[in-house]
Amino acid sequence: MAPRHSAPATSVKRKASSTDKHSDRSHTKKAKTVTAPKRQKFGDDEDVASDSDGSGFPDSGDGGAELKPAKPARGPPRPNENGKPLGSLFPHQRLRHLSQSSREAHAKQKQLAQERKAAKPLADEVHRTKKLWEKLRRKSHVPKEERQQLVDELFTIITGRIKDFVLKHDAVRAVQTAIKYSTPAQRKQIAKELQGTYVQLAESRYAKFLIGKLLVQNDDEIRDLIVPEFYGKVRKLINHPEASWILDDIYRGMATKEQKAHMLREWYGPEFSLFKLDKGAEVTADISKILAGEPSKRGPIMKYLFDMTNGLIQKKMTGFTMLHDAMLQYFLNLKPESEELKEFVETVKEDENGDLLKNMAFTKSGARLVCLLLASGSAKDRKQIIKTYKDTFQLMCGDPNGHMIIVTAYDVIDDTVLTSKTIFPEILGKNEEKDIENIVFLANDLNARITVCYLFEGQSKSLFPASHAYDLELLAEIHEIRTRTSKKDADIRRKELVAAMSQPLLAAVATSPTDLVATSFGCQFITDVLLSATGDKTAALEAVALAAAGNPTPAQSEDADPLYPPPPHISLAPHGGKMFKTLIAGGRFDKAAGAIKRVDPPLNFADVLYPVIKDYIVQWATGPSSFTVLGLLEAPDFSSKKELLKVLRSDKKTLEAAATAEAAAGQAEKTDGKKSKSKGKGAQADKGKSGGNQGAKLLLEKLKA
Repeated sequence: MAPRHSAPATSVKRKASSTDKHSDRSHTKKAKTVTAPKRQKFGDDEDVASDSDGSGFPDSGDGGAELKPAKPARGPPRPNENGKPLGSLFPHQRLRHLSQSSREAHAKQKQLAQERKAAKPLADEVHRTKKLWEKLRRKSHVPKEERQQLVDELFTIITGRIKDFVLKHDAVRAVQTAIKYSTPAQRKQIAKELQGTYVQLAESRYAKFLIGKLLVQNDDEIRDLIVPEFYGKVRKLINHPEASWILDDIYRGMATKEQKAHMLREWYGPEFSLFKLDKGAEVTADISKILAGEPSKRGPIMKYLFDMTNGLIQKKMTGFTMLHDAMLQYFLNLKPESEELKEFVETVKEDENGDLLKNMAFTKSGARLVCLLLASGSAKDRKQIIKTYKDTFQLMCGDPNGHMIIVTAYDVIDDTVLTSKTIFPEILGKNEEKDIENIVFLANDLNARITVCYLFEGQSKSLFPASHAYDLELLAEIHEIRTRTSKKDADIRRKELVAAMSQPLLAAVATSPTDLVATSFGCQFITDVLLSATGDKTAALEAVALAAAGNPTPAQSEDADPLYPPPPHISLAPHGGKMFKTLIAGGRFDKAAGAIKRVDPPLNFADVLYPVIKDYIVQWATGPSSFTVLGLLEAPDFSSKKELLKVLRSDKKTLEAAATAEAAAGQAEKTDGKKSKSKGKGAQADKGKSGGNQGAKLLLEKLKA
């Protein structure tokens, strides 16, 4: 250890100032970094000046650590382009210099990127196709002749090299545009050139849309080129994140019945993917038909099918039509009360967010499966299924498939309170402002009207036209299952539901009859509600009668806008006259009884309507709705019959003119070889065949009696 030396005589001990004291106290908060003093060499007997900090210890080299050499001083500041150092520039001048350097760096990067692109195969061709696409995509800005020239130029570039273009995310857009404006021959040329690559294209994030562009043109030859390439690869593609959607689009919208069967069969096991059917053999995806010939295959087929469907359900990929078709096939071939059935039902119910059931509601097979589950399930199962569709019923009303789930719920759920509280608030409206809007939509939509009028009309032909024959087949299947699973009488269930929905429907008719009587569906809806609903109908009947107020044949106004003419009077529409006639009769015609079956309590609509139209009763009697006046005379509860007869007798000549003038006009048209265009039912008969206004003729007979 180095010997200690005393301080030299020349050193004077400095008194610490207040600043130094403060500095010492601050050491407890933050330690200072002290630079070690420069060491000096001492001789053996020399007593030279000690260390400069006055600590009393010499800076001898025996006990200290060697210090690193000091860093060399920085060089002169970097000059700018004018030769002046940057530090001497003003702040705005330094920023300008740095921004210029940044621009140079970006320009250099851009140049390198362009060089890399230019080095790629077909770089010039891809660049040119992108330029052409930029022009073609602006359809409204390119004249037809110029567009055709651009398309021809585009085809000269891509022909023979389409496979190289379609896998590039930027060039494939140009090929899609070429298909959009191509001729049928050019589309077929592209489709043939891409043969053998459609599976690869389906797996591509961008090229998959090219397949849709080719198929959307509905060309059978192109479809038959593309679809068979997916045979044997359905299981792989339906699990692919990109290919699954284009595969299902093809299955749902483009494939033929036979092609769908080929694709769906691959869900039944590997042998259906690997082995092809013999020529001439029937291609079917119906498991029952397959098992009819080979019953031993039931176990492997059902297990493989369940694994496939369950795998997609667990992955939350539940929107595929192909999946819903496969699930329906599985359900239809399960044995009642079997463990397989219970496991399948639990799989459907246990979907966390209910996405599976909601997606199924909008496909044909999916909706049928939900209806069968409702019909065959327990009360607990039905409750859980129906509650899954909360906030979805309004969408389901207007859907070609989803509306049948609501109708099935009416027919099979015994708890009518649950049905009315779950479904009616959504489809009829949750507040008064939207009630009218919702009910007008229900009344006029081809599918939505079934969800309301079914409880009033049942399975009538007017409610289920030929386009909805499948609905009647499904209802027959549901009603057959209902006999084993439901306890409540069907008529009692219907009456309870009608009572629950009557009040909002009557309020809608009373509030906005004009919007409803404007269409034939709306008039049918009003008729159903007023005849079959329960509760006070006075306000609704008066509102419908007021919709008939005014002159049926008003004079043409000079201020009327020819582009937006006012709506015609309700008496001029055939559906309006039919509605008034039915309401005046107070019921519908019963074929079995051969007479009108009046509702109880009676409507007495004749006394409500007559005061509104009596000022124009002759115009009604000679117009398209003449049968409405005839109905007033035939109504048993009409109190102003004598008054009406008196008015008609006073204008008997007008009735005769209406009956004969139209007959003469019809005969003249027949002579000229022209056919009558009148299509009114029950209001104005065909002029050329029936000979005049039939209602006016019958009224004349009433006056003679």
